[in-house]
Amino acid sequence: MERWHQTLKNRILLENYYLPGTLAQAVEAFVEHYNHCRYHDSIGNLTPADDYLGRDQDTLKERRKITKQTTKQRCLLNQRQAA
Repeated sequence: MERWHQTLKNRILLENYYLPGTLAQAVEAFVEHYNHCRYHDSIGNLTPADDYLGRDQDTLKERRKITKQTTKQRCLLNQRQAA
């Protein structure tokens, strides 16, 4: 929780907010980004929303599939360049 507050303060305090509504919108946007867009290393580079909603295994499975395809393509490319 302390890390979350530190990240929030660092993000939000970079700008000046003259109206309370503007600050509230900035905090809301930060929370949305933090929970739905930002990957967290501590939960396997997933978003908290993915983890909470149970999409973690599907996401990790898809990533492994993409990694496997990419590795295969790189291997073929390297073999062609070596030939």
